Amino acid sequence: MTSEDLAVYRGILEAGRAGRLCALATVVATRGSTPRKNGAKMLVDPAEGLVGTVGGGCGEAQVINAAKEALETGLPRMIRVDLTDDPLSWSGAICGGVLEVFVEPVFPFGQ
Repeated sequence: MTSEDLAVYRGILEAGRAGRLCALATVVATRGSTPRKNGAKMLVDPAEGLVGTVGGGCGEAQVINAAKEALETGLPRMIRVDLTDDPLSWSGAICGGVLEVFVEPVFPFGQ
């Protein structure tokens, strides 16, 4: 377990104790070259911000948007973050791989 993992788990505990809903994103599969590998985690806490990372940049923005949706609906979801080069993009993807990320709401304790 890394220090980043510990920070994510600490963030979950703090949010739970404070009665805040947050979302946990976990990389569950990768293909090709990706900035993070299986098991990488990021906590999205609307009151406190982000803890951890699933890779940064536009891909991470996509995960943050999915986390917001999970917070609104209360439902988990799986998303695909494609970091392959898109010929229509104004900035080429750097990594060239694909991440599968599971995003789940984490409810406050006792709910």
